[in-house]
Amino acid sequence: MRRCVSAEERLLITLRFLATGNSFSSLHFEFRMGTFTIAGIVRATCATIWLRLRASMLPQPTRQQWLQIANGFLDRAQFPNCIGALDGKHIQVKKPPNSRSRFHNYKQYFSVVLLALVDTNYRFVIVDIGAYGSSADAHIFRASRMSRWPEHNQLDIPKLAPLPGFAGPSAPFVIVGDEGFVLSPHLMRPFPRRGLDDKWRTFNYSLSRARRFVECAFGILSSKWCVFLSAIQLAPENVNTVIKACVVLHNFIRMYEATQDEDALAFTAQDQGEPSQLGRAGSAGLRVRKLFSDYFASPSGSFPFPSQQASRGKN
Repeated sequence: MRRCVSAEERLLITLRFLATGNSFSSLHFEFRMGTFTIAGIVRATCATIWLRLRASMLPQPTRQQWLQIANGFLDRAQFPNCIGALDGKHIQVKKPPNSRSRFHNYKQYFSVVLLALVDTNYRFVIVDIGAYGSSADAHIFRASRMSRWPEHNQLDIPKLAPLPGFAGPSAPFVIVGDEGFVLSPHLMRPFPRRGLDDKWRTFNYSLSRARRFVECAFGILSSKWCVFLSAIQLAPENVNTVIKACVVLHNFIRMYEATQDEDALAFTAQDQGEPSQLGRAGSAGLRVRKLFSDYFASPSGSFPFPSQQASRGKN
């Protein structure tokens, strides 16, 4: 009987595929194995990585860990009561057969979406994997269980906390996102860009400082795992397995590379429910955003803009 492929070789082949993005034909010459054998090894090993590392790298955060995330955003982004930055990343794939335009996104290629909540250490806290590329981030968020957990307090998130040095009322813990999301009491988005006054512009700048962590996390993910730099030549269900493996490996690496000594904070919200209708921002979300804008406009939450720092340097 021929010698079986050892576990070390299986892991080496899979990490080589994820880190370089080489095709199975290229790996066939590197490891002297059949392309179908390599394809089966990659699929099975990615699934094993997800099952073995999910519990340790993607645990459900506790109340104390949510407070640690909020302290990280306060220290590094000067945004209080923030428990994560939310955004979506399009993972390019080959066109699935008989999929019509479901995977075709606004960037004019086929993709699946990785929706992620990230902390200040660029680790994934909550991820939603496998949505169609044609879906907007707001629709994906509203269709996932991720949007309903804060409303029903299923994540043990602290409810209210006073803003540091601010005499106004206490504010809830919120997630920050871009213009693609709908404003709610638990999700802050920037003010519209037209007709901004100084207070609204200050809030938008403060929110962008907090939101940049999710953009940087996606950049780190793509630079570490070059399989995301080109279209993944796999079926959508296998692409989801590859994304899951890279997410837990990303958190595993960040745990050892990070300067902060924190636990990995992430768990999956992949199971989606029935999509709900997107509407206008409610009055509760508007009140919460106004509270934060008043805080950043006050002396307690103010800090100089880059343009102001440059003008002070010239003077």
